[in-house]
Amino acid sequence: MQIDDYIELYKKGGYIKEMRKHVGHAPIMTCACGVIIENDKGEILLQKRQDNGCWAIIGGSMEMGETFEETIRRETVEESGLSLGKLEVFQLYSGKDRIIQYPNGDVCFGPGIVFITREYEGDIINDPEEVMEHRFFKKTELPDNLNEYDKKIILEWASRG
Repeated sequence: MQIDDYIELYKKGGYIKEMRKHVGHAPIMTCACGVIIENDKGEILLQKRQDNGCWAIIGGSMEMGETFEETIRRETVEESGLSLGKLEVFQLYSGKDRIIQYPNGDVCFGPGIVFITREYEGDIINDPEEVMEHRFFKKTELPDNLNEYDKKIILEWASRG
């Protein structure tokens, strides 16, 4: 197979799903992209995840051949129905705290990039496979059950002036 054949294969089933066929739940490396979406009141948009019931930022893993921006724009449309405008880099994340074990037993090491934006449009639609609901939160009224993987990111955002 040529690289373009692999890219097409992964677009259909997703790179991670294809890799899981070979490695089961064993740790794999991925590249994660997330986004902090702020409304005009300075509140953050969080999503309540289907897999663990915790609040998290919108994000996901890169597919082969994507840029960071293409990844987060795709993930945002898939998970929320929103289209993003101008993106700025919020922070790069790497290290042991980027290792995540999902409720199904899959383990990923996902260093990555988090963007921030105030530019978005569309109506919020919850992806029924991944998201229970979306809600904006004030910096001083964040929910207690933050997704462990995103907690550091959300608290860093809340601590900025």
